[in-house]
Amino acid sequence: MIDYIFLKYTMEARVFITSIKHIYMDSLIAKLYQSPKTIFTTKDLALLWEETNSINLKSKIGYYVKQGVLIRLTRGIFAKDKNYNPKELATSIYTPSYISFETVLREAGIIFQHYDTIFVASMWPLIKKIDKHTFSFRKLKNTALYNPAGIKNENNFSIATPERAFLDMIYLFPKYYFDNLKPINWELCFELTKIYNNKQLIKRLTKYQKNVE
Repeated sequence: MIDYIFLKYTMEARVFITSIKHIYMDSLIAKLYQSPKTIFTTKDLALLWEETNSINLKSKIGYYVKQGVLIRLTRGIFAKDKNYNPKELATSIYTPSYISFETVLREAGIIFQHYDTIFVASMWPLIKKIDKHTFSFRKLKNTALYNPAGIKNENNFSIATPERAFLDMIYLFPKYYFDNLKPINWELCFELTKIYNNKQLIKRLTKYQKNVE
């Protein structure tokens, strides 16, 4: 009789513990889907789940990847589903980084050529393919890269204004051809040249402005 009671309560305790575990795991999923982010780094997940133990964090991530709740895109980077924002992915690979160059200039109507590649300002020059996307990282010196002037934070990623992207481009490619420079705010451009600390850049900018006028 005692053995029966013990077995009964042991089984009930296991069911209770399992239920609590499921509720806890469900709460972690809820936090994922309540977040506006579509891309998560390992660090993002640690902060979101308030998990300070790296072993527990790795175990949770592995479990959710197997369950299909998370999609592993590359080492340390995950998506909630296939409808993630590729620009958000682009700026999650290396930190700091921001969308710039042809990607921004095309969207602003300053160049007309379409590129499937997403161009990113970063600390490393590299081309990286993840899933169905190609990312081209171009190196900027740290004093410029870390300066937030002319960079907007929107939709969970950082992106240059057209003026900042224009300056990034002529800083690295002095003779680049632009189809339409009418949208450029020249006064703002000259203000932003300070972050590059490059006299040649100012000369190039002046030349491009005169060609438009």
